[in-house]
Amino acid sequence: MAAAVPHLMTLADLSAPQIHRILVHSHYLKQISLPWLQPGKLWKQKPSQSLDKKTVALLFSKRSTRTRVSAETAATLLGGQALFLGKEDIQLGVNESPRDTARVIGGMCQGIFARVGDHSEIEELAKYSPVPVLNALSSLWHPTQILADLLTLHEHAHLFSPNNVTEYKSIDDKRWTALPELRPLTVAYVGDSANVLHDMLVTYPRFGHSLRIASPENERYRAPKAVWDRVVELGCDKKIWWGADPKEAVHGADVVVTDTFISMGQEAEKEERLRDFQGYQVTEQLCKDGGANPDWKFLHCLPRKPHEVDDEVFYGPRSLVFPEADNRKWTIMSLFE
Repeated sequence: MAAAVPHLMTLADLSAPQIHRILVHSHYLKQISLPWLQPGKLWKQKPSQSLDKKTVALLFSKRSTRTRVSAETAATLLGGQALFLGKEDIQLGVNESPRDTARVIGGMCQGIFARVGDHSEIEELAKYSPVPVLNALSSLWHPTQILADLLTLHEHAHLFSPNNVTEYKSIDDKRWTALPELRPLTVAYVGDSANVLHDMLVTYPRFGHSLRIASPENERYRAPKAVWDRVVELGCDKKIWWGADPKEAVHGADVVVTDTFISMGQEAEKEERLRDFQGYQVTEQLCKDGGANPDWKFLHCLPRKPHEVDDEVFYGPRSLVFPEADNRKWTIMSLFE
């Protein structure tokens, strides 16, 4: 019997050790690659060419900056090619089904990295694809974002544990830092229950982190049943607090996270959502009033709007948003390998 094709829909599909191995490999690939990419420098070790002569189809029905750039540059570094297929480029959604599209693309490419609308679309692609399908974003889940977030927190572990000691490993006579250990954190999320939060819910608690979430008292802003069932199945609910008060959510927080209040496709709800999320903007004052830890740090998946977080926080010393964006590349590169 042929082995099942490995797909990734959400980090809930992976065990904690599997996720940790991805993070370790991402950290290693980053250290291997960055010196090699420096202009004018000769570096004998270059990244593995594991995608040599191979093609990864980037099947994107939604626009993207970080996901597209990171996937294309990651595939190139591994010796392969990323083939971008936007919704205007192919027949999918016009006169060809996801089933037929998956079979055709999977017959010519060695992997599919899909950024879709409704989660059912990527499930159908995975059901019929003869090659691995990785979820680049869907209505329910965003696994690659949370891998980048975790890598960023590990790399900045010294900010949360000043006595953290860097461990070195030798590879081909070069010294590389091991993935820094990260103590259990309290992570606050202030905003809508969307795909980024959903993968946080099924991942952070399995690494010992506590989640404190604030969203308006309305079912539309809470985790859908399909997501919460996975949360409970993995036992993650025991380390999650969920309420409506942002100040209460940030109490004791080491990290504060927010995301868009208006996802793509929700533009018609903009005015209503902005009213519902009044008071949810992440600011120094909010976190001071709520009792966040004095050295709290900030994450956002981007793109950011000022009503989600003000400039003082977003561009200030607490912000890790740009290292977080950079790490999309290395975690996607690790998944491609």
